Amino acid sequence: MSLTVVKIGGSLCGSARLERLLGQLASEIETPLVLVAGGGPFADAVRQVQAAMPFDDILAHRLALDAMTHLAEVLATRHPRLTAVGGRADVTTALGEGRLPIWHPAELRAGHPDIAESWAVTSDSLAAWLAAELRADRLILVKSVDVPAESTPAALAAANIVDAHFPRYAARFTGSIVVAGPSSDDRLAALFPVPCEAS
Repeated sequence: MSLTVVKIGGSLCGSARLERLLGQLASEIETPLVLVAGGGPFADAVRQVQAAMPFDDILAHRLALDAMTHLAEVLATRHPRLTAVGGRADVTTALGEGRLPIWHPAELRAGHPDIAESWAVTSDSLAAWLAAELRADRLILVKSVDVPAESTPAALAAANIVDAHFPRYAARFTGSIVVAGPSSDDRLAALFPVPCEAS
């Protein structure tokens, strides 16, 4: 089974583009997908509280994971096919039921040896980690800016398009990585493989 992980940036929250993309992914794409949402305004709130009432980055990281969970739950209300899931086994179950899972990192909240608990690891790195864990064929990062097609993970990190740890997780992922900015939206369907019909 060909599988694509699509990470949707939290900066798209509240935009018409986000609603359009969710509708397209849920109703027009036939290949199996797993969505990953950023933390969006929920993660921004964590940053604001940490600035006002300082606490360590380990707690901030875990609260940011909660932020991703909250946004996944919100996005799951946008289309009947969407469902928020908190574990890799739940992803498999949802796909088997014909649903479109939005993975959130509840399973990582207690810590994971492969994932640093700091602001240096964001939802981009977690999406790459998940793509490797699920043995996906492709990772698509939906961003609010366009980037050159030939950009490497290191170049993306240097330009602050992704977090500093992303190149390490990207190196572990054996599939292809695509960054889809606003100009890619009308060609989004072409980024997904056409599913084979049973003979």
